[in-house]
Amino acid sequence: MAVVSSRLVFLSAICILIAPAIVRPQHDPNFFCSDKQGNYGSGSTYKANLNLVLSPLSSNSNEIDNGFYNSSYGEDPDKVYAIGQCRGDLKPDVCRKCLSFSKDNLPTIQFCPVQKEAIVFYEECMLRYSSRNIFSTMDDTPEYPWMSKLYNISDYSDDEKAEFNKDLSNLLQNLRGRAVAGGSLRKFAVANASAPRSQTLYGLMQCTPNLSEQDCSRCLSGAIDNFLKSYADRLGGRIRRPSCNFRYENSSFFDPAAYAPPSPPPGNLI
Repeated sequence: MAVVSSRLVFLSAICILIAPAIVRPQHDPNFFCSDKQGNYGSGSTYKANLNLVLSPLSSNSNEIDNGFYNSSYGEDPDKVYAIGQCRGDLKPDVCRKCLSFSKDNLPTIQFCPVQKEAIVFYEECMLRYSSRNIFSTMDDTPEYPWMSKLYNISDYSDDEKAEFNKDLSNLLQNLRGRAVAGGSLRKFAVANASAPRSQTLYGLMQCTPNLSEQDCSRCLSGAIDNFLKSYADRLGGRIRRPSCNFRYENSSFFDPAAYAPPSPPPGNLI
């Protein structure tokens, strides 16, 4: 019996260690806590409203529509506005797990325990909340850039560098136009393009769908400009903003099914 018990304890320990990895998003997050909207106490009305507005993210709620969640709860000055968004190529279950994980961790001592405004970016999703109305508002800060440090084009000839930068710029501008035109349900686009030395560049671009086309374009254009000015000659990079983000790599990183447009809603065929 002692042997059996030991095995059970060992297996239980393994399950405990593995379980968090199943739901934990990939890569370390970028997060930001703002004191501009003030702080709240553990027993405050704002804290209660925050828990209520984020609670649907812990369930298989239909409120996460097309990988996007926005909701508010309460009355001023304790009203809470929340926005969650997943990367546009993710399956619904992966999206829900990422947003649920974010919801459980953002308002904690390790992240933003008392601030009324906070945001966290994971590879798979973004979650933010505030006491100010953040709906349909273009926010381009905080901005988190990342660039490939291992892979660059430093050994390319001048002609190859010029061709690479032209190919990259064309890819990003194409993605921007397609994401902007995505409509009110999803402003998301992926594409690839040929580059020098028989390489392929893969790109992804996204805005929160509640933005206007003009604000989405403005957010993405600013992110693209900032990246190309500061981090040229990289074979991979990204910028994350509250209202938009983009990423490109020289290897595929998104679901190939994302190339296909979403199926039309059911209805009578013409």
